[in-house]
Amino acid sequence: MSQSFIFDMDGTLFQTDKILELSLEDTFNHLRSLNQWDTDTPIDHYREIMGVPLPKVWETLLPHHSQELREYTDTYFLERLIENIKSGKGDLYPSVKEVFSYLKDRNCSIYIASNGLKEYLKAIVNYYGLDEWVTETFSIEQIDSLNKADLVKRIIEKYDISKGTVVGDRLSDIKAAKENGLVSIGCHFDFAQEEELAQANIVIDDLTELKTIFIDKLKV
Repeated sequence: MSQSFIFDMDGTLFQTDKILELSLEDTFNHLRSLNQWDTDTPIDHYREIMGVPLPKVWETLLPHHSQELREYTDTYFLERLIENIKSGKGDLYPSVKEVFSYLKDRNCSIYIASNGLKEYLKAIVNYYGLDEWVTETFSIEQIDSLNKADLVKRIIEKYDISKGTVVGDRLSDIKAAKENGLVSIGCHFDFAQEEELAQANIVIDDLTELKTIFIDKLKV
Protein backbone atom coordinates (compact mmCIF):
# COMPACT_ATOMS: atom_id res chain seq x y z
CA MET A 1 0.00 0.00 0.00
CA SER A 2 1.46 3.36 -1.02
CA GLN A 3 1.98 6.10 1.56
CA SER A 4 0.72 9.65 1.09
CA PHE A 5 2.28 12.71 2.71
CA ILE A 6 0.33 15.94 3.18
CA PHE A 7 2.63 18.83 4.05
CA ASP A 8 1.86 22.20 5.54
CA MET A 9 3.65 25.08 3.76
CA ASP A 10 4.47 27.94 6.15
CA GLY A 11 6.91 26.98 8.86
CA THR A 12 7.17 23.44 7.47
CA LEU A 13 8.41 23.63 3.88
CA PHE A 14 8.86 27.38 3.44
CA GLN A 15 10.88 29.55 5.83
CA THR A 16 8.17 32.17 6.05
CA ASP A 17 10.07 34.12 8.69
CA LYS A 18 12.54 35.27 6.04
CA ILE A 19 9.91 37.35 4.26
CA LEU A 20 7.31 37.73 7.00
CA GLU A 21 8.86 40.64 8.86
CA LEU A 22 9.83 42.39 5.65
CA SER A 23 6.35 42.04 4.13
CA LEU A 24 4.57 42.96 7.35
CA GLU A 25 6.76 46.04 7.78
CA ASP A 26 5.96 47.07 4.19
CA THR A 27 2.26 46.64 4.92
CA PHE A 28 2.18 48.59 8.17
CA ASN A 29 4.33 51.35 6.67
CA HIS A 30 1.64 51.61 4.03
CA LEU A 31 -1.05 51.77 6.71
CA ARG A 32 0.94 54.54 8.41
CA SER A 33 1.02 56.47 5.16
CA LEU A 34 -2.78 56.22 5.13
CA ASN A 35 -2.96 57.39 8.77
CA GLN A 36 -4.41 54.02 9.75
CA TRP A 37 -1.58 52.94 12.07
CA ASP A 38 0.68 54.90 14.44
CA THR A 39 2.58 52.34 16.57
CA ASP A 40 5.14 49.59 16.03
CA THR A 41 4.57 46.82 13.51
CA PRO A 42 3.05 43.87 15.47
CA ILE A 43 5.50 41.25 14.20
CA ASP A 44 5.68 39.37 17.53
CA HIS A 45 1.90 39.21 17.74
CA TYR A 46 1.79 37.80 14.22
CA ARG A 47 4.34 35.12 15.07
CA GLU A 48 2.12 34.02 17.97
CA ILE A 49 -0.82 33.36 15.65
CA MET A 50 1.18 32.18 12.64
CA GLY A 51 -0.66 29.43 10.82
CA VAL A 52 -4.23 30.71 11.12
CA PRO A 53 -6.04 31.81 7.92
CA LEU A 54 -5.22 35.38 6.89
CA PRO A 55 -8.74 36.77 7.47
CA LYS A 56 -8.37 35.79 11.13
CA VAL A 57 -4.90 37.36 11.18
CA TRP A 58 -6.31 40.78 10.36
CA GLU A 59 -9.18 40.39 12.81
CA THR A 60 -6.50 39.89 15.46
CA LEU A 61 -3.97 42.50 14.37
CA LEU A 62 -6.53 45.14 13.38
CA PRO A 63 -9.36 44.57 15.89
CA HIS A 64 -10.55 48.17 15.82
CA HIS A 65 -10.46 48.69 12.07
CA SER A 66 -13.23 48.18 9.54
CA GLN A 67 -13.68 44.95 7.61
CA GLU A 68 -13.09 46.93 4.44
CA LEU A 69 -9.66 48.05 5.66
CA ARG A 70 -8.80 44.53 6.80
CA GLU A 71 -9.58 43.19 3.35
CA TYR A 72 -7.55 45.98 1.75
CA THR A 73 -4.63 45.21 4.08
CA ASP A 74 -4.92 41.51 3.31
CA THR A 75 -4.62 42.21 -0.42
CA TYR A 76 -1.66 44.55 0.03
CA PHE A 77 0.15 42.11 2.32
CA LEU A 78 -0.35 39.27 -0.16
CA GLU A 79 1.13 41.42 -2.93
CA ARG A 80 4.20 42.16 -0.83
CA LEU A 81 4.65 38.48 0.10
CA ILE A 82 4.48 37.38 -3.53
CA GLU A 83 6.87 40.10 -4.66
CA ASN A 84 9.38 39.11 -1.98
CA ILE A 85 9.09 35.44 -2.97
CA LYS A 86 9.66 36.21 -6.64
CA SER A 87 12.63 38.38 -5.66
CA GLY A 88 14.26 35.39 -3.98
CA LYS A 89 14.09 36.81 -0.47
CA GLY A 90 12.52 33.69 1.02
CA ASP A 91 13.79 30.13 1.15
CA LEU A 92 12.70 26.54 1.66
CA TYR A 93 13.81 24.69 4.76
CA PRO A 94 16.99 22.66 4.24
CA SER A 95 16.54 19.31 2.48
CA VAL A 96 12.95 19.87 1.24
CA LYS A 97 13.80 18.81 -2.31
CA GLU A 98 16.05 16.01 -1.08
CA VAL A 99 13.26 14.58 1.08
CA PHE A 100 10.65 15.01 -1.65
CA SER A 101 12.89 13.12 -4.10
CA TYR A 102 13.42 10.37 -1.54
CA LEU A 103 9.68 9.94 -0.98
CA LYS A 104 8.78 10.04 -4.66
CA ASP A 105 11.45 7.46 -5.45
CA ARG A 106 9.59 5.17 -3.04
CA ASN A 107 6.26 5.73 -4.77
CA CYS A 108 4.86 8.05 -2.11
CA SER A 109 2.34 10.71 -3.10
CA ILE A 110 3.01 14.26 -1.92
CA TYR A 111 0.43 17.01 -1.38
CA ILE A 112 0.45 20.44 0.19
CA ALA A 113 -2.41 21.65 2.42
CA SER A 114 -1.98 25.22 3.61
CA ASN A 115 -3.82 28.05 5.31
CA GLY A 116 -2.11 30.30 2.77
CA LEU A 117 -3.94 31.83 -0.17
CA LYS A 118 -3.83 30.33 -3.67
CA GLU A 119 -1.68 32.99 -5.33
CA TYR A 120 0.81 32.96 -2.46
CA LEU A 121 1.17 29.19 -2.60
CA LYS A 122 1.42 29.27 -6.38
CA ALA A 123 4.30 31.77 -6.15
CA ILE A 124 6.26 29.47 -3.81
CA VAL A 125 5.55 26.29 -5.79
CA ASN A 126 6.51 27.94 -9.08
CA TYR A 127 9.62 29.71 -7.81
CA TYR A 128 11.08 26.55 -6.26
CA GLY A 129 9.77 24.09 -8.84
CA LEU A 130 7.93 21.97 -6.30
CA ASP A 131 5.49 20.64 -8.90
CA GLU A 132 8.22 18.18 -9.85
CA TRP A 133 7.25 16.20 -6.74
CA VAL A 134 3.93 17.61 -5.47
CA THR A 135 0.77 16.09 -6.95
CA GLU A 136 -1.42 19.07 -6.00
CA THR A 137 -1.38 22.08 -3.69
CA PHE A 138 -4.53 22.90 -1.74
CA SER A 139 -5.38 26.27 -0.17
CA ILE A 140 -7.73 26.98 2.71
CA GLU A 141 -9.54 29.25 0.24
CA GLN A 142 -11.04 26.07 -1.20
CA ILE A 143 -12.90 25.33 2.06
CA ASP A 144 -15.78 27.49 3.30
CA SER A 145 -15.19 26.45 6.91
CA LEU A 146 -11.53 27.62 6.85
CA ASN A 147 -10.83 24.42 8.80
CA LYS A 148 -7.66 22.56 7.82
CA ALA A 149 -9.19 19.24 8.84
CA ASP A 150 -11.83 19.78 6.16
CA LEU A 151 -9.12 20.68 3.66
CA VAL A 152 -7.22 17.47 4.39
CA LYS A 153 -10.48 15.53 4.11
CA ARG A 154 -10.95 16.95 0.63
CA ILE A 155 -7.50 15.69 -0.39
CA ILE A 156 -8.25 12.24 1.06
CA GLU A 157 -11.54 12.02 -0.82
CA LYS A 158 -10.19 13.34 -4.12
CA TYR A 159 -7.21 10.98 -4.19
CA ASP A 160 -8.77 8.05 -2.31
CA ILE A 161 -6.06 8.07 0.35
CA SER A 162 -6.22 5.20 2.85
CA LYS A 163 -2.74 5.47 4.39
CA GLY A 164 -1.35 8.92 5.02
CA THR A 165 0.62 11.31 7.16
CA VAL A 166 0.20 15.03 7.79
CA VAL A 167 3.45 16.93 8.36
CA GLY A 168 3.18 20.39 9.90
CA ASP A 169 4.28 22.72 12.67
CA ARG A 170 1.01 23.85 14.25
CA LEU A 171 -1.96 22.40 16.09
CA SER A 172 -4.21 22.80 13.04
CA ASP A 173 -1.99 20.30 11.19
CA ILE A 174 -2.01 17.84 14.07
CA LYS A 175 -5.79 18.07 14.46
CA ALA A 176 -6.26 17.69 10.71
CA ALA A 177 -4.38 14.40 10.85
CA LYS A 178 -6.19 13.06 13.90
CA GLU A 179 -9.67 13.99 12.69
CA ASN A 180 -9.01 12.17 9.43
CA GLY A 181 -7.37 9.08 10.90
CA LEU A 182 -3.89 9.92 9.65
CA VAL A 183 -0.49 9.97 11.37
CA SER A 184 0.57 13.42 12.59
CA ILE A 185 4.22 14.50 12.41
CA GLY A 186 4.97 17.76 14.20
CA CYS A 187 7.85 19.92 12.98
CA HIS A 188 9.82 21.56 15.77
CA PHE A 189 10.69 24.55 13.59
CA ASP A 190 10.42 28.35 13.82
CA PHE A 191 6.73 28.83 14.69
CA ALA A 192 6.12 25.59 16.55
CA GLN A 193 4.86 25.61 20.13
CA GLU A 194 5.75 22.87 22.60
CA GLU A 195 2.24 22.38 23.95
CA GLU A 196 0.92 21.88 20.41
CA LEU A 197 3.69 19.51 19.32
CA ALA A 198 3.00 17.38 22.40
CA GLN A 199 -0.21 16.25 20.68
CA ALA A 200 1.55 14.92 17.56
CA ASN A 201 2.25 11.22 17.04
CA ILE A 202 5.86 11.99 16.12
CA VAL A 203 7.99 15.14 16.43
CA ILE A 204 10.97 15.95 14.20
CA ASP A 205 13.64 18.64 14.33
CA ASP A 206 14.69 18.31 10.69
CA LEU A 207 12.85 17.14 7.56
CA THR A 208 15.56 14.56 6.82
CA GLU A 209 14.23 12.59 9.80
CA LEU A 210 11.27 11.67 7.58
CA LYS A 211 13.56 9.22 5.78
CA THR A 212 14.18 7.20 8.93
CA ILE A 213 10.57 7.47 10.04
CA PHE A 214 9.40 6.24 6.65
CA ILE A 215 11.60 3.14 6.88
CA ASP A 216 11.05 2.39 10.56
CA LYS A 217 7.43 3.33 11.24
CA LEU A 218 5.36 4.20 8.18
CA LYS A 219 6.26 1.80 5.38
CA VAL A 220 4.18 -1.36 5.10
